[in-house]
Amino acid sequence: MKGRIVAVCTSREKGTRKTPVESARLVKDFGIAGDAHGGPGTERQVSLLSVESVEKMKVRGFSAGAGDFAENLAVEGIDLPALPVGTTLRLSGGPVLQVTAVGKRCHDRGCAIRRLAGTCIMPREGVFARVVEGGIVRAGDTLSVP
Repeated sequence: MKGRIVAVCTSREKGTRKTPVESARLVKDFGIAGDAHGGPGTERQVSLLSVESVEKMKVRGFSAGAGDFAENLAVEGIDLPALPVGTTLRLSGGPVLQVTAVGKRCHDRGCAIRRLAGTCIMPREGVFARVVEGGIVRAGDTLSVP
């Protein structure tokens, strides 16, 4: 199974939308260098969301772009929520991720998107991973499930 990274996004603060960047450095057992969600010991070092999931929100009338759901990697061509925990994801530039969770518990009052749109896809369709092998990730890189 093969997909493509459409956007790489980071933020300096938790609880905010992420901004698309040209490239980012994935650090083993940490996440993305400079991203607020990176850190040792956490299983949710990198967040992934499919473009197809974002399209579901657009159909509901919510205008959304890369990083608006606080995802680090916007991906197309892979059914991310269907991946079992433990799945290995290989990026064309060499980094390797391992899926640690599908979905998440939403904040008590809901995230800003849920408050605006009445629903959010990240708790159901967001995928979280830890960095097994570091390296550079860029939009356009392929992502494969061996």
